[in-house]
Amino acid sequence: MIHSIVAYCWSADQFRAVAIPSLHKAKANHFPICLEMHNEIEGDYAYLSNLLQDFTTIPSIHKAWLFNSPGLQLQGMFAVSQPDLLTNKRRTSIVSCSILKESDSSVKFLWAPFPIEMSGVSMIVPSPSASKLLVIRNPENEAPCCFEIWSSSRREREFRIPQSLHGSVYDDGWFEGVSWNMDETCVAYVAEEPSPAKPTFNDLGSYKKGVCADKNLGYWKGQGDWEEDWGETYAGKRPPALFLININSGDVQEVKGIDKSLSIGQVVWAPFTEGSEHYLVFVGWSSKPRKLGIKYCSNRPCALYAVRVRALYHESKSNEPLLQSTEELHAVNLTQTISSAFFPRFSPDGKFLVFLSARSAVDSGVHNATNSLHRINWPTDGKLFQSSKIYDIIPVVMCAEDGCFPGLYCTALHNNPWLSDNCTMIISSIWHSSEVLLSVNVLSGEILHISPADSNFSWNLLTLDGNNIVAVSSSPIDVPQIKYGMAIEKVTSNTTWSWLNISSPIFRCSDKVISLLSSLQCTILRISVKDAHDCQTKGATKPFEAIFVSSKTKNKDVFDPLIVILHGGPQDVSLSYFSKYLAFLSSVGYSLLIVNYRGSLGFGEEALQSLPGKVGSQDVNDVLSAIDHVINLGLASPSKIAVMGISHGGFLTTHLIGQAPDKFVAAAAINPVCNFSLMIGTTDIPDWCYVEACGTIARNCFTLPPSAEDLTLLYSKSPISHVSKVKAPTLFLLGAQDLRVPIFDGLQYARALKEKGVEVKIIMFKNDIHALKRPQSDLECYLNIAVWFNKYCK
Repeated sequence: MIHSIVAYCWSADQFRAVAIPSLHKAKANHFPICLEMHNEIEGDYAYLSNLLQDFTTIPSIHKAWLFNSPGLQLQGMFAVSQPDLLTNKRRTSIVSCSILKESDSSVKFLWAPFPIEMSGVSMIVPSPSASKLLVIRNPENEAPCCFEIWSSSRREREFRIPQSLHGSVYDDGWFEGVSWNMDETCVAYVAEEPSPAKPTFNDLGSYKKGVCADKNLGYWKGQGDWEEDWGETYAGKRPPALFLININSGDVQEVKGIDKSLSIGQVVWAPFTEGSEHYLVFVGWSSKPRKLGIKYCSNRPCALYAVRVRALYHESKSNEPLLQSTEELHAVNLTQTISSAFFPRFSPDGKFLVFLSARSAVDSGVHNATNSLHRINWPTDGKLFQSSKIYDIIPVVMCAEDGCFPGLYCTALHNNPWLSDNCTMIISSIWHSSEVLLSVNVLSGEILHISPADSNFSWNLLTLDGNNIVAVSSSPIDVPQIKYGMAIEKVTSNTTWSWLNISSPIFRCSDKVISLLSSLQCTILRISVKDAHDCQTKGATKPFEAIFVSSKTKNKDVFDPLIVILHGGPQDVSLSYFSKYLAFLSSVGYSLLIVNYRGSLGFGEEALQSLPGKVGSQDVNDVLSAIDHVINLGLASPSKIAVMGISHGGFLTTHLIGQAPDKFVAAAAINPVCNFSLMIGTTDIPDWCYVEACGTIARNCFTLPPSAEDLTLLYSKSPISHVSKVKAPTLFLLGAQDLRVPIFDGLQYARALKEKGVEVKIIMFKNDIHALKRPQSDLECYLNIAVWFNKYCK
C-alpha cells in the first residue's frame, strides 16, 4: 500500500496537484499510463507526458458575469476550469476582477490575486439584480440536493431538497434551465424527477409493501421496471421535470399541468405585467414512441410550451400550496407549426420571444443541420394562443454566394444576448471553419459579422457589458485571449466594432509552450471538389476547407510528418480555435491537416445534405483531395502521413486505411464506427446509421427490424468491408461505457486486423464514454497517439 499526501498548489491563475509519497517502500501506482512498452519508447513516454502536462494545465473559461454595483466599479466574475488528473475530475474556480473604463475609451481589468475554488458546486446563477447568488450542489449519492442563497457578504439561506422530491438538478447545457423570477422570490429549474417506488422483499423473497429496504432489517429492494433514457451521457438519469422553489420559505413543488410524456428543459420566466398571469416558458421533448440518443443530436423534435403558475407569493404560514393547478392550467404548445424550437429568449422589454430551430435536422433526419431563428410577438395582456404567428428572422440558408453569410449554426444562445435597443442580439455562430460573432436585428433580420473577418481566429461570446461585448478569441496556434468590443458608429456605413486585448492571468502558460507555439503557423485552405457533376446541387460543388498547421522554422526541403485529423458527426465541424491536444501534437514535430469535408456544419444546407447516403465515398474522396492538395502545394511529403479521428472521424480513418492502404503509415481511431450492420442493433441512435448509409429517405427505417438487404447495404458502406486491404498499424482508443458507438464496433475491426497480421494496439477506458473527456482519458489518449505516431512516422 502507498501512503501519500496530496498537496494542491495554487498560483494566481491555476493549480497543480502534487502527490508526495511517504518513505515507506511501495510499488508505484500511477494512473493508467503504465502500459507494456518497449524500452526504446519509454523515453518518448517520459518526455511527451511532461510536455503534455504543460498544455493540459492551461485553464478554460466556461462562463462569465458582469455586475453593476451601486457606487462601485463594474465587477466581473469568470468561471474557470482545469483538469485534476489525480481525482480524474475537472476543478472549477472563480476568477474575479474590477473593470475600469477610462475617458480615452480604454478598459482595464484589475484581477484578484487568486482564484476561489468552487468545490462541490454544480451551478451558480446570479439573480436579475445581481443582489443574490444561487449556488446549487448536486449530490453524488442519495443525499439531498442543496440550494444556497448568497448575498454580497454571506450565505443567507440553505435548503436541502430530499430525493423524494427530486434528484440532481440538470447542468448538462441542454436540458439545463435555472431561472429567477423578476422580483427574485422564486426560482424555476429542471431536475430529475423522483425515482418510482421499487418492490421490496424479505430475506426469503416474499414481497412486502411499504417497507423500508434496509438489509440490516432483513429486507432488500428489487429492480423495478426498466425505463428508456436519452442515451449517451444520460444513462441512469431520471427524466427532466420542472420545479419551483420559493427562496423565502424553501417550499418546492413540481409544476403541474405538463404532460408526463414530455422531458423538460431550458425554462425561462415570461415577462410579467401587473394584472396579467405568471407564465413559465420551456422546451419539451416527447418520449413517444421511444427515446433516442439526444446528445449531439439536434434532430429530436421539440416545441416551446407555456404553463401558467399561480399562488407563487403565499408565505409558508399559509396553508395554501406554492402552486395551484386546475384543468385550465395545462401547458400550451406555442410552436405547433414548426418541428423544432429551443433556447427561448425574451427581449428585455418583453415584447418578443426569440428561439432557435433545428427543423432542417428534424425534417431530414441528419443529426445536425443549418439552424433558423424565429420570433413570436409576446402578448402584452398575457393571453396566449396556440396559433401564435411565428416570424422567420433568419431562414435556413441553402447555398450562399462566396463571402456571404453561410447560414446560422449555433450550439447555444447566451442567457442575456441583448443590446439596449431591445431588438439586437449578439450570437456566436459557425462560419465555414471558424466561429464568429454576429449581431442580429430580430425585427429587420439584418445580420452583421462583427468579429474581425480577416483572420484565422475563432470567437465566442462570454457576456455583455451594456452595448459592449466581452468575448474570447483563439486560433490553433494562439492560446485564448479575452477581448472587449465596442461599437463605433459611422455616418456613411454600418456600425463597426473596435476590439481591445484584455490582459488576463487565466490563460497564462509556460515559457516552453509559448516558445513552441511561436514556431508554428496556421492557414485555412480552400479545396476544390474533384467529383462535381451536373446532378449535384450548387452547394455540393463549392469548395470545402481544411485547417493546416505547420512549422515556420523548418527547412522547406525537409517535411514534418503529416497527421490528417477528421471530426466526427459527420454533421459537425473542426473550428479554428485553440485545442490543447492538437497544439501539443503540432508542437512535437507534426504538421496537421484538419479537414472539414462536405457535410460539415458552416457551409450551407446544400453542402451539408450532399453527404447522407454517400458516406464512405464522398467524404473519403474529399479527405484524399485535401491530402493531395497540400502535397501539390509542397507542404507535405506523401511518404509520412498518419490519420486519426473520433466517431465518424474514426469511420473515415478506418475507411481510408482500407481504401488507400499505401497512403498511410499509421492510424489512430477513437471510438470509431466500423460496421453499420453491427452498430444498428446496439447504438442509441439507430436512425443515424440508416440516414448516413442510405440517405435521408431512410430516416424512419430504424423502427423495423433490418432486412437482409438492409444489412448487406449497411455492411457495404462500412470500413469493415475494406479491412482485408489494411496495412497501416492502428491504435484503437475505446470508451467501455460508450452508448453511441459501443465498443464491439471497434473491437470487431481491431480483431480482424490482428488476424491478418496488422499491428494493432487497443486501449480501453473502462469508465469513460463516447467523447473520452475524463481528464486521465484525455491525457492518456493523446499521449499514446503521439508515441504511436512517433514510432511509425519518425
